[in-house]
Amino acid sequence: MLEIADLKKKVDAESYGRSFPKLQEQLRGLQYVARDAETATVIVLEGWDGSGRGNIIKHLTGRLDPRLFRIYPGTAPSPLERRHHFLWRYQAKLPDDGEMALFDHSWYGRVLVERMDKLVPKKMWQAAYDQINEFERWLADDNQVLVKFWLHISKKEQKKRFEKFLQDKRLAFKVTKEYWRHNRDYKKWAEAVEEMLSKTDTPHAPWTIVEATDMRWARVKVFQVLIQRIEEALARRKGAPEAVSRTAVAKAATRTARKAQATADSARAHQEAAQAGMPLEEDIKATSV
Repeated sequence: MLEIADLKKKVDAESYGRSFPKLQEQLRGLQYVARDAETATVIVLEGWDGSGRGNIIKHLTGRLDPRLFRIYPGTAPSPLERRHHFLWRYQAKLPDDGEMALFDHSWYGRVLVERMDKLVPKKMWQAAYDQINEFERWLADDNQVLVKFWLHISKKEQKKRFEKFLQDKRLAFKVTKEYWRHNRDYKKWAEAVEEMLSKTDTPHAPWTIVEATDMRWARVKVFQVLIQRIEEALARRKGAPEAVSRTAVAKAATRTARKAQATADSARAHQEAAQAGMPLEEDIKATSV
């Protein structure tokens, strides 16, 4: 999937200035529609070191309502989390109905960082592909919107950004020995990324490759895809409001049907009790009046 990405894609400043603020407002509006429709959105943001994930997050948080939006940065698991299955700590942070959660690095760390840095045995990261697919299938079956992004840049562009970070005292701390090692091993990491993408790109949880050489292009694409996926989910929810039975929308949509079913069940219970010679107390009272 990476080889077909056109890393030369860009948006000129004038076009960006016209389109991007509108996308921000559109996504902000959809946030409230999704809240009212009780539709949860899960965003997975993955990508190369230096690919601009922080920049994307900055522009998302700039307009979205923080009461409905949570960000979870990638961190090493705690001692408690290591006692559980690797997906457990992410399941515990899934958004409530009507809210959004963004994972800056996610469960895919098992098949990338933990694999490449040899933090887990080979059999564990190999098994993780099926476990991740099962987890994401469950999210889709629960009608949660799952949007997965891989921010893609070349080895040359990554090195260029590292050097630029070092010139800025506010960003120099980011460039660790691991960053340089990952850049030297870019080809090996790219092979692992390709395997991850091919094994976990599914109809219900597809990957979106974001060409991130030009950050204006990257921001526009992320917002466009998010808007499209949320709109599609809202259309499905509108067409089948009863799909998620726990929601108020489903309860309202099925109120008439549930009332009719309750009436039919009650009538059948009275009939079967009378036939068995054991009429219900309320039937006895009605007869004696």
